[in-house]
Amino acid sequence: MKVAFVSANREHLPDPVVPLGVLSIISATPDSHEKIFVDLCFVEDPVTEIREKLSGFSPDVVAVGIRNLQSNEYSAEGVNSNQRYYESIFNAIKNCTTCPLVVGGGGFSVAPERLMQLLKPDFGILGEGEISFPTLLNSLERGDRPEKDVPGLWHFTEQGLECTHPSSVPVDINSVPYPQRNQIDQRYFASGIDSIQTKRGCSLSCDYCTYPLIEGRSYRLKDPSTVVSEMISSRESNPWVKHFFIVDSVFNIPASHAKEICREMIRRSLKTPWTCYANPLTFDEELADLMVAAGCAGMEVGSDSGSNVILKRLRKGFTTSRIESMQALSEKRGLKDCHTFILGTPGETLEDVRETLRFVDRLDPYAAVFMIWSDDGALVASNKIKDKVFLRQEILKELRNSAENHPTWVVPELGIHFDPVLFTRLRKRGISGPLWQYIRFSK
Repeated sequence: MKVAFVSANREHLPDPVVPLGVLSIISATPDSHEKIFVDLCFVEDPVTEIREKLSGFSPDVVAVGIRNLQSNEYSAEGVNSNQRYYESIFNAIKNCTTCPLVVGGGGFSVAPERLMQLLKPDFGILGEGEISFPTLLNSLERGDRPEKDVPGLWHFTEQGLECTHPSSVPVDINSVPYPQRNQIDQRYFASGIDSIQTKRGCSLSCDYCTYPLIEGRSYRLKDPSTVVSEMISSRESNPWVKHFFIVDSVFNIPASHAKEICREMIRRSLKTPWTCYANPLTFDEELADLMVAAGCAGMEVGSDSGSNVILKRLRKGFTTSRIESMQALSEKRGLKDCHTFILGTPGETLEDVRETLRFVDRLDPYAAVFMIWSDDGALVASNKIKDKVFLRQEILKELRNSAENHPTWVVPELGIHFDPVLFTRLRKRGISGPLWQYIRFSK
């Protein structure tokens, strides 16, 4: 069959992100199928790009990967804007071909029913697709009913929308071939960053997090030698790669696996700096020392709140004291730390927000990023819209005033240390890696 893979993501801030999800599905799809990759990230007119590529290829199946529903500003308008964009892409595909249209990706798995109703594809794949998508292709090629065979398949029936076998089959990630990086537009590497995954799944119970929906709650660990081999292969095949970002939901859980990854990097003398997401729960001196020795340049920490009441409500599993211990150890070992905080979560008051701002002031991490809670588009339908809008405005006011005295605070929604002009200036200096690491020297 002729299969067109479409990466729909167009987010560029702070940097475009290598579409690992779509590339992994391409790698897992047998070469007996003829494949093309349509990347919309950098094109000027995505609708025209779709029309030209599909018309010239005449696919038997079109598969679209949706990476995220929100923009990096995490505002309700960002959600609505992305949804309108996805609608335009799916309409363009339907105007080009009548072949089956399949949607998947992390963004789809977060809200599958809503996106099926909005975009009206023929099929949607929930969760990981390395097994489900090739199985779907086989069923379509045989002319069978795919809903009998494909795990995690959303589809329309005479009775309405259904999902068959809603628990998708966990993928053995050690058997999945490397994502086909030869398909990547070199503009992804303007930042020097390539993305690496050392595991899938997350056993944490954070109230708002979507990772368990996308990857499941059971950890599936990549063999450390496989991880480091992929990193080395990426560097050898692409001279633009100067930094790796480990995209696991949390790198240091389980800590034993993170330590083995670091030991393998040290054993094989990997010299490329890297960054990761980290959690205060299992961060200790041994791990910090191994990360430094393995070339870790910094960590992004989902601290979320400076209020123990809010942390408990969000089911984070740690208290502010753990955050403080992690920051102190990071500073002692020379590990740059960027803590992210989410303000205005359900039930949170303005005084709770102020408590968090006071906490961050005392914590004084290398950098801090502040997001305001978004109801993912549901804000418009809320009966308490006036109260929520008022709280949001007051939070923005507090952030605007506080950020003036904190040059390492980042507020995307206000454009504080988060704007294309700043990012372009930093990249022109030839720096690589996440930009928050240079925020102290960006002026």
